[in-house]
Amino acid sequence: MYQQYLSGLLTGDIKSLARCISLVENEAAGYESLLESLPSASNTKVVGITGPPGAGKSTLVNALISHLLEQQKKVAIIAVDPSSPFNFGALLGDRIRMSQHFNNPDVFIRSMASRGALGGLSPKIIEVSDLIKAAGFDYLFIETVGVGQSEVEIAGIADTTIVVVVPEAGDEIQTMKAGLMEIADIFIVNKSDRANADAFVKNLRILAHIRQTDNWEIPVIKSIATQQEGINEITSAISNHQSKTFADKHRHALLLAEKAYQLIQHRRMKDISKKHLQEDIYKALQHTSFNLYSYIRTKN
Repeated sequence: MYQQYLSGLLTGDIKSLARCISLVENEAAGYESLLESLPSASNTKVVGITGPPGAGKSTLVNALISHLLEQQKKVAIIAVDPSSPFNFGALLGDRIRMSQHFNNPDVFIRSMASRGALGGLSPKIIEVSDLIKAAGFDYLFIETVGVGQSEVEIAGIADTTIVVVVPEAGDEIQTMKAGLMEIADIFIVNKSDRANADAFVKNLRILAHIRQTDNWEIPVIKSIATQQEGINEITSAISNHQSKTFADKHRHALLLAEKAYQLIQHRRMKDISKKHLQEDIYKALQHTSFNLYSYIRTKN
């Protein structure tokens, strides 16, 4: 089945891309062969955007899309929506905030539910990202749920990780040293027209300076996404970061190793469904004196 879509995917046909993504998400017959047929090289800039809820990530992505379209770029967006812990459906629909770009042929937007995955990402995020890269987009933005320090999974997928914060996060800056500070390649202080923004940016730059490497010092950029302020600086920082790290084979190997680890982990957990566990445990609670550790042993 996949052969009829692969050639279209490699020429950038949006319908073929959407069908290939559905094949992979549903694990339809031939999906593994499809993935194994994808080219290994890609010029797509993969940018992860994360940060706490309310930081304005979707608005920022929307502004970046508009800016890049003016430069005749093709842009893809994966918006990972949080899932309900009870029915595992998506709670939000971030695509609604990007509705002005729906009909643009140079924009592809896909919303994916995290479905209880650790790190706030969807279980099929790596595979879907590789399909989009094969379709020849210039940029792929992955906007994550924004669940805090457990969001480090994005750093193993994106070539450049952007952490978006707001000036009010100043009280949490020490906590960030142990969490988001560890994954940021670029910091964006959005809504920087708010009070205390300059002081927060100054303190954040001090922390970012501590983490500088031989070829990269984390920039801290002020933005007001609703007014398109700071967008030029952000796109320049993305290009600058990727130009300095693209040829770094050690970093490339680390990214691939992280992807391989996650894919192997997902494969080995394939037969374990959190939803089915809930249902199974609920039934067990009705009839027996339930012991969690005995129950786990039966699943090994």
